[in-house]
Amino acid sequence: MNWMGRFFGGVSDHFGRHGSKYAWVTVAVTLVAGFEGYVGHPYRDSVGVETICYGQTASDHADFSKIYTKSECMEMLGKDLPKYDAPLQRCLLPAVYDNLPLHRHAALVSLAYNIGAAGVCRSSIVRYLNAGQVTRACNAFLLYDRAGGRVLAGLVRRRKAERAWCLRSD
Repeated sequence: MNWMGRFFGGVSDHFGRHGSKYAWVTVAVTLVAGFEGYVGHPYRDSVGVETICYGQTASDHADFSKIYTKSECMEMLGKDLPKYDAPLQRCLLPAVYDNLPLHRHAALVSLAYNIGAAGVCRSSIVRYLNAGQVTRACNAFLLYDRAGGRVLAGLVRRRKAERAWCLRSD
């Protein structure tokens, strides 16, 4: 079985025990992995943070003494993403959180993974979603295109993709 089969099988087994409320994970993994990129050994990201796999840092409890396979990194990412979702459950109104379309949910978790869940919870994105202003909330993704005080082309591309996913109603 290839890494995709092992990954999605492992994630399905892991999240299947917790119900369909985690269906967004496989969508978010695709989005996050595509923008973070796979690096199986430790490296410093664009702002100097020690990173491995698909953007995992010390806060994700990654072992920086190890070299990871792509399959191990995908599985780690799938298991890490729910911790970036948990704060969103608290800062979004229950009626908003419970009715997030799959792709919008994945876009929010992708943003939280990249800028931190606290940053998302303090953002205009959450304020707009809680006020029922979905288009305005999705457009606000485009505001988060900086790292280390400068606009990064990769973040501009990522935010445009997250915005597009946010605007989807499926």
